[in-house]
Amino acid sequence: MPTRRKVLKISAVAAGATGSMLTAPGIFAANPAHDFGRPFNPTGLVFPDTQVPSIIARPSPYAEPFIQPLFIMPDASDVWGVNEAELDPPPDPMRHQRFNEFPPQRFFEEHIVEDRWVYHPDPPYNQGSWSVGWQTNGANGAPDFIVPGATYKAFYDEPIFVRRVNDNPPIGEGNVAFTLQSHTIHLHNAHTASESDGIPSDYFNPGEFWDHHYANILAGGDERETMSTLWYHDHRLDFTATNVYAGISGMYMLFDDFDSNNENDPNPNASRLPSGEFDVPLILHDVQFDENGQVVWDFADPQLQEDDEGEIFPGFQHTTFGMIGDQYTVNRVIRPYHDVKRRKYRFRILSGGPSRLYNLTFEREDSEGNFLGNVTPTVITNDGNFLTRPLQLDNIELWVANRVDVILDFAEFDAGDRIYMVNNREMRRKGEGITGANLERSDDNRMMQFRVQPGEVADPSRVPAFFRNQPDIDFSEVRRERLFTFDYDNGLFTVNGRLMDPNRPDALIEQGSAEIWTLRNEGQSWMHPIHTHFEEFQIFEINGKPVDPKSFKDGRKDVVQLGAGDEIKFFGRWRDFMGRYVMHCHNVVHEDHAMMIRWDIVPPGQGD
Repeated sequence: MPTRRKVLKISAVAAGATGSMLTAPGIFAANPAHDFGRPFNPTGLVFPDTQVPSIIARPSPYAEPFIQPLFIMPDASDVWGVNEAELDPPPDPMRHQRFNEFPPQRFFEEHIVEDRWVYHPDPPYNQGSWSVGWQTNGANGAPDFIVPGATYKAFYDEPIFVRRVNDNPPIGEGNVAFTLQSHTIHLHNAHTASESDGIPSDYFNPGEFWDHHYANILAGGDERETMSTLWYHDHRLDFTATNVYAGISGMYMLFDDFDSNNENDPNPNASRLPSGEFDVPLILHDVQFDENGQVVWDFADPQLQEDDEGEIFPGFQHTTFGMIGDQYTVNRVIRPYHDVKRRKYRFRILSGGPSRLYNLTFEREDSEGNFLGNVTPTVITNDGNFLTRPLQLDNIELWVANRVDVILDFAEFDAGDRIYMVNNREMRRKGEGITGANLERSDDNRMMQFRVQPGEVADPSRVPAFFRNQPDIDFSEVRRERLFTFDYDNGLFTVNGRLMDPNRPDALIEQGSAEIWTLRNEGQSWMHPIHTHFEEFQIFEINGKPVDPKSFKDGRKDVVQLGAGDEIKFFGRWRDFMGRYVMHCHNVVHEDHAMMIRWDIVPPGQGD
């Protein structure tokens, strides 16, 4: 049985030998070149208890907070938009489910590259850190290289086509030593066909590309299934954590007649939420740097390895519990500031990982630095979906891959005031979960500063008192129930006692059916944000108690916050497309080691 070391080696070799393109009719068949020989014996992989995390052993160089402006990612249409005729080869409709039914109306071509990204203007950061991100055309003043990626803005019933090209150096020759120059890009939370979902085994290597068809349709045609704030990120098998950490993430916003991206919309049914420059994505990543201002991975071996047979493969990611950085970044800037006008803003906040769990609050101080207390934001979404009604929340729990949209009305504050986004959740130092304690109020916990500018401005935006009803839960539709247990065994993370095998479906779900899934955390130390692809779900029971329909946890979700010893039940439906998908822990270090399952949507009558 191969060890984890052998599996990583095989992964790298397969990546170097495999083409990227799916071909009909076997569009959903596992690629034999991606057969990694799992399950395997994980003996000898237990993380040493005496190992000191790098944020303790070698902290990042100091960076003065709030002197770098927030980076606002450009619109994807501006920097990646192309005409269909510019794509060579042209899109192949045979490779995509329902392509002709939902023909793309806009086309994009991304190029994934390595370059230096400046996280902070002061030495040693000012020379830039080698990162993996995207090349742009420089339109509208955008940098030629960006991290995070550009922001997609699309409407329902407006299908788009995205070609992603891997222009990285050959595997083993890149400047970001802890990554693998092989990618698959997942549009998180999207109701997307399997071949465009970006599952971990659908990767493309340097010199290759992958085509994604995003139909942007409502699940089941039900307007109550409308989504809002999505994101995309790397999902490469065994290297999701390091590749996302290196820079592969970005935002994707969906709009409709209600959430119309126009605060001046004359449609009486439009929400008129803040739009344009007042609708701001905020992607949170905590990062570790070396003495030269270069991003580093905790305990990674950057050297290529050679086994007894003379085969070459990447160095190891020794961290198995989690990866915690000691520098907060927002949109890949260390603790930035953002000038705001005295009016309402919509902030779409995403926890991008790899492992940190946040509890967000907002603090206010005046121009003299006097603390004036906490600010209560208006929360309008949970993950990518509107709540039934807005909520006022003093604290916002944000685990990896969770999203929350908040409204802050800066007209309530004085010019010169400073509002801070603060994290007060203490993590265990190796990244496996929280300690259970809150951090004491300190300048070190302030992640971002909002500077209230003088002057009066018009504000046509509003926050409706009601958003959308949630879909009905009809237990009579349930075809079967499933139990998934999450645990830690001898150095690796398991689901139902097994490690991820991309060639093994762990559930065969009949298209059009409904199921109840129970997620159970068998560990008393681990925290698992569990994400299942393709279809959202509705949590109806937490630790034996029904969910309060007026709480923040009501509504559709795509990430379960599975704390130590928790058991959570959800109701879900599986509609519209067929093929392979996955469920995994979104502490992506756990995912890579190897807390993930594959599940398939199959024709009626072929389920398990």
